Amino acid sequence: MSISSSLNAGVAGLAANATRLASISDNISNSGTFGYKRVISDFEGMVINQSRNAGVYSAGGVRASTTRLIDQRGTLVPSSNPTDLAISGRGMLPVIPSVSLGNQFGDQPMMMTRTGSFRTDDDGVLRTESGLVLLGWPANADGTIPLMPRDTMGGLEPVVINANQTAGDPTTKMALGINLPATRTEAGGITDALTSKVEYYGNLGTSEALSVSFTPTTSQASGMSNTWTMALRDSATADDPATAEDESVIATLKLIFANDQTRGGTLAQVLEESGQPHSAYDPQTGTLDLTVGKTADYPGDKMTVTIGKLGDPNGLTQLGDNFAPTNISKDGSPVGNLTAIEVDEHGYIRATYDTGFIRTIYQIPLVDVPNPNGLISLNNQTYQVSPDSGSFFLWDAGDGPTGAVVGYAREGSTTDVAAELTDLIQTQRAYSSNAKVIQTVDEMLQETTNIKR
Repeated sequence: MSISSSLNAGVAGLAANATRLASISDNISNSGTFGYKRVISDFEGMVINQSRNAGVYSAGGVRASTTRLIDQRGTLVPSSNPTDLAISGRGMLPVIPSVSLGNQFGDQPMMMTRTGSFRTDDDGVLRTESGLVLLGWPANADGTIPLMPRDTMGGLEPVVINANQTAGDPTTKMALGINLPATRTEAGGITDALTSKVEYYGNLGTSEALSVSFTPTTSQASGMSNTWTMALRDSATADDPATAEDESVIATLKLIFANDQTRGGTLAQVLEESGQPHSAYDPQTGTLDLTVGKTADYPGDKMTVTIGKLGDPNGLTQLGDNFAPTNISKDGSPVGNLTAIEVDEHGYIRATYDTGFIRTIYQIPLVDVPNPNGLISLNNQTYQVSPDSGSFFLWDAGDGPTGAVVGYAREGSTTDVAAELTDLIQTQRAYSSNAKVIQTVDEMLQETTNIKR
């Protein structure tokens, strides 16, 4: 009957508006919740009588469906904590509940969040107060990130920051800018070596020294030879007790300097003692490839020493009558204590030590799915992959469709309180109108009942 269908339509209207009221209440109550994504309610009309001009119409009513707008982005709110993280653009941070730390990640569904205030707990694990643990890829000892699978959680680990950790940065590169006195190569001059010592740091943070000596060639009949013998000695390279030879000499080079008007005083040739081009010297880069720290039971470590390209005035030079180290530089640092942690826009977690050494210890990938609004919403502004969202992929921040990782920031709620209050008034009016429909139908049914009296 049409009257009965009107009653049902009124009841459906009450239920639909009650659903909309619940979504509005949820949005308003979470207007200050970081990372909250607002919920919208859509109404869909239901049709029972599809016949045209039938003379009798039955009301189908309405039903409500809710959608969480996960792809809607909130404003970034600055903070003072370097591990308060948000995303500027598309993508999410991979996380797991702290209760799942002992389980294999590969057996768990991917969980993610848009923002979080992460701090270390008593075990150094980076987590939020609600128990969300940040996941990342651990770096190698040299700060590089190994190749990791992008479609599985298998390579991810909880980010652990030990406040009392120490680290050293071994020296791998050195540049020697030294001026040699041209007058020392005059015929019949003294042949005493000129020596300079440069400190460097070994793999264990120990202080070692690379000693560089220059011996002039003065055996020519007249004039200046512009030729020197360069020997490099390493304090960490052990002598051979069986031969009693000076095994600390790791390289010997014959240096010949130009004396023409355009390139005078710069390197012209770098040779072996035999007169052939030196095998360890690269004239394109001006570098020597050396092995330092070699012992009887250790093969040693590689070090690149820059002495300058041929014709380059910034490396070794021979000018005037003074011996002077003009520009000596190196990388590396002694053992230092952790002082600060920061996350850059690419998701790299960098540790800074009190010696000035900065090392990458983790990379946080960004999770992306084809349909973010199809994700399953969980507590604490977390989401889980579902068949509607599609499969996830782990991107480097800034690559593909993903945005940048922002430290010292949180993402604000997407709730617009003014708009929600407007919707609240509309919902209240609609609810009252549907209640009026039910009241009217009740009165009409009462009149129908009274006809029998």
